[in-house]
Amino acid sequence: MTIFTRQNRMFFFLLSVFLLSAGLICYSYVLFPLYLAIRSRDKSSGTVQFTRDAAALPGISFIIAAYNEERVIAEKLEALLASDYPEDRLEILVGSDASFDRTNSLLREFANRSPRIRIFLFPERRGKPSVVNDLVREARFPLLILTDANVMPEPETAFRLVRHFRDERIGLVGANILNVGMRRDGISFQEKAYIERENLIKYHEGLVWGTMMGPFGGCYALRRSLYQDVPATNLVDDFYIAMRVMEQGYRSINELDAICYEDVSNDMYQEYRRKARISAGNFQNLSFFKRWILQPLNPIGFCFLSHKVLRWFTPLFILLSLFTLACLAFYQREWAVLLTVEVILLLSPAWEWSLRKFGLHLKSVRFVAYFVFMNIALAQGYFRYLGGVRSGIWSPTQRNR
Repeated sequence: MTIFTRQNRMFFFLLSVFLLSAGLICYSYVLFPLYLAIRSRDKSSGTVQFTRDAAALPGISFIIAAYNEERVIAEKLEALLASDYPEDRLEILVGSDASFDRTNSLLREFANRSPRIRIFLFPERRGKPSVVNDLVREARFPLLILTDANVMPEPETAFRLVRHFRDERIGLVGANILNVGMRRDGISFQEKAYIERENLIKYHEGLVWGTMMGPFGGCYALRRSLYQDVPATNLVDDFYIAMRVMEQGYRSINELDAICYEDVSNDMYQEYRRKARISAGNFQNLSFFKRWILQPLNPIGFCFLSHKVLRWFTPLFILLSLFTLACLAFYQREWAVLLTVEVILLLSPAWEWSLRKFGLHLKSVRFVAYFVFMNIALAQGYFRYLGGVRSGIWSPTQRNR
């Protein structure tokens, strides 16, 4: 009887660990977004907004950190100069992080062409955070729009971001990044679907509590007075900046009408490298903001835990579910069916690769493979973080452009 009782206890312990692991994954990826969608129904931003009255609009400083961006920097600057925002209240600061292609010569041409463009050609490569920190100190206007060289805004984007800052509660506003350059033979559709879903989740967080968990770094606006220097070794500066804004008591929201376009990555390896780097940065930020995990009843803590932290630990939850299923199958053979299903899903990158060799592109298989591959990248990023991140220098992901 004692042996039977011990077996029962072990069985229910393993079952509990499996259900908890699977449940936390389901909660973060399915239930939390569903809860947000329900809570945000019929809500509006509720912000007092600027109108098109040019006399009332505050000045804005675009901040761009560039490294070897010769393919896109001219198009980027043309797009910013074409903004419908009042010319006398718009400046563009570009810092070249020791670029060695034609970026610097193109920047000089544009600076000679327009007094609104101010360039800073740094001789030593230090990484994006250091460049942005320096540019912010040089900014002349009270609002900043931080944007990447490869992200192209519409002419109305600046105004649609800035209009919310008439409300003194607003500290940061994220743009809506739309992906272009879709290709059938890679992961671009999966990446696009992921980004669109994240955009919606962030939008709902902003509507309900004003606690958008980090803008997409390609384009977002904030009050210069709220900007706090990003540590030089930080790998995910946009999330760090947004959390510091919210810690000062200001709201962070997403504006879906502030549209920008970005050429999405189609190469699994390139995207894997990017997500592994972002993962290391995520755990850096977890170390900075871990106190919010202990405040789940606070909207910042609730969204941080539900939207971010649980996802960052999904690789651990997957391993726990796999291990406990294997143990449960030892007790009862029926669990072997579920174990087999999970193993098949975890091997989806191999299935997808094999199908692609025969010219077959099944989106359903690729979506699962994308999820698995990116969680492997998350795990790699965690170990990179444990090994110590000593530099904020990284190379931009190659795009389809």
